[in-house]
Amino acid sequence: MGLSGGVDSSVAAYLLKQEGYDVFAMFMQNWHDADSTLHGDCEWEEDRFVAEMVARKIGIPFYFVDLSGQYRQRVVDYMFDEYSKGRTPNPDVLCNREIKFDAFLQIALKYGADYVATGHYCRKEVLRSAQDDTEVFRILEGTDPNKDQTYFLCQLSQEQLSKAMFPIGHLTKPEVRRIAKEADLPSAEKKDSQGICFVGKVDLPTFLKQKLESVEGDIVEVFDAYYAEDCLYKWQQDTITGLLKPGLSLDRTVQYAPEEKILTSDGQPLGDSPYGDIALSDEELDRLSVPVSYNIEFETETYRSGKKHIRKTRYKDNPYGKIVGRHEGAQFYTIGQRKGLGIGGHENPVFVIATDTASNRVYVGEGHNHKGLSRFCLKVMPGEVHWIRQDLKMQPGENRRYRVRIRYRQPLQSATLIMRNSGLYILFDHPQRGISAGQFAVWYHGEEMLGSGVIAK
Repeated sequence: MGLSGGVDSSVAAYLLKQEGYDVFAMFMQNWHDADSTLHGDCEWEEDRFVAEMVARKIGIPFYFVDLSGQYRQRVVDYMFDEYSKGRTPNPDVLCNREIKFDAFLQIALKYGADYVATGHYCRKEVLRSAQDDTEVFRILEGTDPNKDQTYFLCQLSQEQLSKAMFPIGHLTKPEVRRIAKEADLPSAEKKDSQGICFVGKVDLPTFLKQKLESVEGDIVEVFDAYYAEDCLYKWQQDTITGLLKPGLSLDRTVQYAPEEKILTSDGQPLGDSPYGDIALSDEELDRLSVPVSYNIEFETETYRSGKKHIRKTRYKDNPYGKIVGRHEGAQFYTIGQRKGLGIGGHENPVFVIATDTASNRVYVGEGHNHKGLSRFCLKVMPGEVHWIRQDLKMQPGENRRYRVRIRYRQPLQSATLIMRNSGLYILFDHPQRGISAGQFAVWYHGEEMLGSGVIAK
């Protein structure tokens, strides 16, 4: 049992012991640097103390393993590298693939384990393949509609799933809390962990500045007029219109709604596609999946100010945009970000719509329905497409309807997956907010998670 000191893994261990399994606990330390956390102390020490008390209470052996070297190399270094390129990685997904169900799993097997259990809110089922009668492992949404954590496990393989157990996937969070309290587990009242997996709650720019250089640059607000003149944006909108079935129309920007919604499929129907025949070439699909880029030039002019007519310089008005602030490095920002911009004087919230690490510019737009926040299509490169169910792998030239999410706390979205030799394209029924390169797009059929891929751009 991967025992973290939290209530979920504690109850998972307790239930396994109650069911008659031979359970031993392993606590892994993956991070040493307390200076990078907001609390400035070693949170893992408290977690280990609680985990040991839980193991003692349940009556199971407790072991400690230090995987900080592998975690830094396989998760944190990857994270720094992705941010340096202006992309937005998901370290929690990498942590599960590279650490919990690889490095940690290998140590557990050496200790004599047959399976590794975690406190994830998801379920696992075993089928028999109709082709060769081998076991096929399915990973299903957790029963709790607000706690499903399949997204974080989207990169697991059949081999990893064969050794995995998820004892609380059939429970809701309140039920887990109740069991912990009734069993008098020391973690019963412990708050859920937040922040980066095993690092803790951090100020992300401060954390990234450990390795990424801080360089000042301009924050540019993009006005609506830019899109009326941008050839790519106009082509994409015309192409979406051309794909629609006769008589249908779509909103072209995301209608704002908070994402604290039901995460599971909850029996919602996939629905028919609003698109007819998607007869687009690979080149056209590439162009449809590319985000709009911004190249707004600002000219300066001199003027005289004050009683002494001191000569000063200012930017001329530009119909397409305006320099509204300064930042400390474009790599520290991500698409859809609202906090930490330091921009005032706007009636509506301001969001990051693009970053350019080459020019060190951050582009922003005002309002939840700003055109720069919305996209219909994304691409996953061929080498980045991962199928959990290899027996359901799509072939080039094949289209399928699935429900997809592009970040953890997002309700599932209906979409058409289009497999080509050049990659996998995901065309959503409705525009999506804040698609970010480096994040994972994950697709589901009903309550089963089938695969995932890294968003290319």
